[in-house]
Amino acid sequence: MSGAMTDMPRARTDQDPYTAQFDRLERRLASQGPHWLPRLRRAAIASFGELGLPTSRNEDWKFTSVAHLTKEPFTFALDGAPQLDMAAVRDQLFDDAVRLVFVNGRFSPTASVVNGLPKGALVESLATALASRPELIEAHLGRTANHRELPFTALNTAFLTDGAFVYLPTGAVLDRPVHFLYVTAPDGGRPLTYPRNLIVAERGAQAAIVETYVGLADAAYFTNAVTEVVVGENVILDHYKVQQEGPQATHIANTQIQQGKGSNFKSHYIGLGGALIRNEARLLFTAEGSEATINGLYLASGRQHMDNHTVIDHAKPHCASHELYKGILDGKAHGVFNGKIFVRQDAQKTDAKQTNQTLLLSDEATIDTKPQLEIFADDVKCTHGATVGQLDAESLFYLRSRGLGLEEARSLLLFAFANDIVSRIKIPTVRNRLEMMLLEARRLPKRGEGA
Repeated sequence: MSGAMTDMPRARTDQDPYTAQFDRLERRLASQGPHWLPRLRRAAIASFGELGLPTSRNEDWKFTSVAHLTKEPFTFALDGAPQLDMAAVRDQLFDDAVRLVFVNGRFSPTASVVNGLPKGALVESLATALASRPELIEAHLGRTANHRELPFTALNTAFLTDGAFVYLPTGAVLDRPVHFLYVTAPDGGRPLTYPRNLIVAERGAQAAIVETYVGLADAAYFTNAVTEVVVGENVILDHYKVQQEGPQATHIANTQIQQGKGSNFKSHYIGLGGALIRNEARLLFTAEGSEATINGLYLASGRQHMDNHTVIDHAKPHCASHELYKGILDGKAHGVFNGKIFVRQDAQKTDAKQTNQTLLLSDEATIDTKPQLEIFADDVKCTHGATVGQLDAESLFYLRSRGLGLEEARSLLLFAFANDIVSRIKIPTVRNRLEMMLLEARRLPKRGEGA
């Protein structure tokens, strides 16, 4: 799959704080998991040693600096999860969901709820699955997410210990969403977590997955997350990610998907929190007749930096992809959108659409947007585009002429712009919760207010 690094490989050095951490922890890591896992970890840290942290010389990281990750390194701990006060995350929960909760990267059985699964379906921590069903995990882990070319995926794989695992056998249908809740609760220090999620859906399965990342303190920490999704033949899978990290947090994540024949995959990303955010979605069509939707909404203010990077690889014919990313930037916030669509030579009858729309609410907010199409087939329908602007003056005038105040009219337009993404979410409880998050994040009007 495309997405190769453009920097020259570098020699591994002991000065690299993350490589040094791995060296110190390797013996303890080797004792966690099946016999083949240490080999995977060592291969991943070797990849990271060659790649190093990306710099502005790398075209994919031209607008996002991660230099702070070495100036004051973060620390990975293998200790168990601290106790979680559920009242602190009450507004993050979905009452009707199967739930896996992780605190500082470690599974919390007491906060999790798993029941009512169809026969053969599995929803459990990855650490549990590695211990109890290593053959099933080995067949999929590390085979979709590319640690050889992506440095943060390599780092996550090197320190892989825990995360969420979902397995849906042939024909399994989940009638409730599965919720992964990752909570970081810094208690001194600069914690580093490596959530690793593996979702495997076999032929004809149907499910909805929700990933949530939240911080409980105004402290510096680093979340480096990887989610691998294997979508089998005729599978229908909806995926939602909500990023609401703490105000000093760094969140770098890669969601990598492989789609089988006749499948339908939808992903909706909502980015609200954090200081520096890099959210990647990489999708590969491995068989014909499939359809994918990759949507995102990001809201930033102050000095927040939000980078969204997507890659959709049409490697097979008769597949369709739809992509819509929207951003609202205020203050001195900086947004980045880099969306790539590849259409391979054999991928005839491809239908691909990509759009990026950004609202700048202040003179100091900036966006770097780069939609890209690389087409090597001749019988395709492909479009892409980007728009950057402010709230429409005519629409503001219209609403004010109907009796709304300036701020009320402004908020109503912002809500309409943002809710275009949220309204596409099928699960009512998830959609309603995200609407409330948007209202709180930008003081947007509740549905019907001012109308």
